[in-house]
Amino acid sequence: MEYLLLGFFTGLSLILAIGAQNIFVIEQGLKKQYILLVCLICSISDLILIFLGIFLFQYLGNFFNSSIELILNILLFIFLAHFIYSEISIQRNKISFNQKLKKISISNIVNKTLAFTYLNPHVYSDTVFFLGNFSKNFLTINKYYFGIGASISSFLFFFILGYLSKLLSKHLQSDQTWKRINLFIIIFMIIIALYVFIEILNFF
Repeated sequence: MEYLLLGFFTGLSLILAIGAQNIFVIEQGLKKQYILLVCLICSISDLILIFLGIFLFQYLGNFFNSSIELILNILLFIFLAHFIYSEISIQRNKISFNQKLKKISISNIVNKTLAFTYLNPHVYSDTVFFLGNFSKNFLTINKYYFGIGASISSFLFFFILGYLSKLLSKHLQSDQTWKRINLFIIIFMIIIALYVFIEILNFF
C-alpha cells in the first residue's frame, strides 16, 4: 500500500504542473466536446509511458538521446504554431459561443490529443525517465504498485480537469467570456511555443 500511495503522490506532483496538454483538456471540457475520449487518451497514454519507464528504464535511456529530443521539439513547435494560427483566426472574427462549439470530427480531436501528448519531450522526462529512475531499485511487485498509483493519479487528474471544466462551462457562455478564454489560450500556447523554440536553439 505504501508504494501505491508513493506512486500516486509522486505522479500527481509531476502532472499538476500546467502545460499545453492540460490547457487543451480544459478547452475541450469547456466546449463539452469529446471529454471522455480526450481524458481517456491522455490517461491511458500516461499509463503506458509510466509502465514503460518503470520496467524498461535502462533500455529506453539509451534510445532517448538529445537528437530524438530535438526532433520532438521541432515537431511540437510546428504543431503549436499551427494550433496558435487556428486560434488567432478565430479570435480575429467575431467569436460567438456557438461558433466556438462547432462540431469537429473524432479523428481531428484524436490527432490533436495525441500530438499534445506524444510530441512533448517533457511527457517522457516525467513519466518514463523520472518515474523509471525513481523506481529502478524497487522489487518487482512494488514497481507494479508504484505504477498503478501513478496511473491512478493521472486518471483522476485528467477526468477531474475535463469534467470540472464542463461543469463550469454553463457559467461561461457569453461571447465576451469566450473571447477572453480564447485569448488566454493563445497567449499561453505562445509562451509554450517560445519555450520550445528556446530549447531548440540551445541544442545548437
